[in-house]
Amino acid sequence: MVQVTELGYIGLGVSDLAAWKAFARDIVGLEVVDGASADVCHLRMDYWARRVTLHADGSDDVAYLGLRVAGATEFRAMQEQLAAAGIAYRVGSADEAAERCVLEVMKLCDPDGLPIEIFHGPLVRYAKPFHPGRGMHGRFVTDTGGAGHCLVRQRDEAAAETFYHALGMRGGVEYKIQIGPHTLTPRFMHCGPRDHTVAFGIGPQQKRINHLMVEVDNLDDVGLTHELVRAAGIPVHITLGKHSNDHMYSFYFRTPSGWILEY
Repeated sequence: MVQVTELGYIGLGVSDLAAWKAFARDIVGLEVVDGASADVCHLRMDYWARRVTLHADGSDDVAYLGLRVAGATEFRAMQEQLAAAGIAYRVGSADEAAERCVLEVMKLCDPDGLPIEIFHGPLVRYAKPFHPGRGMHGRFVTDTGGAGHCLVRQRDEAAAETFYHALGMRGGVEYKIQIGPHTLTPRFMHCGPRDHTVAFGIGPQQKRINHLMVEVDNLDDVGLTHELVRAAGIPVHITLGKHSNDHMYSFYFRTPSGWILEY
């Protein structure tokens, strides 16, 4: 079975592009790169040309997820795999691939309508080293783990699990969370070495995205970011601590779009 290997990139719709640029640069530590037009900009976290693209469309939500396959052979095989599973897709044009800085891209949607892009051949700028937007002790963890993970809305969790299994992911319910009278059963979908790449199943939510996680390789950067968040008066939604499944030491704080970032 052909498998997607990682969350390569993510597109976000935002209402306040200037606020997002400052947040990404001064709080998160990402490198901000202007786009081809005034209503688009890109965020770097390593040698890739971009990991996050901000679109000033007013939605304040996730616009698309870019999931990588290993190469051209896997890209063709994934098309056959999707067709066999009865999942509709469209192979993007050369211009659409160039817009994403990849060699080829196909476009489809998950059962909740979230746009998914499957690609190969990202543009990697080894001649242009990553420069964090503000001082960092270490670097972001990407490599074969991709940009990070995200938790997204799925109204039909069983259908979503079937869909992501068709992309070669593995996983499902790993534990239960008791919140008052409610029992939540989040589902974690895995690919590559990162603990999970896509998750869902925490109940109703207005936005498509609940949170995006970015990872750093130095614990001091988690502490530094926590100080910057508190000093800036940004609401912290979940305080510092560890998860029982991925053992990630992190905290969650609000983005300018209202959903949360895990650092």
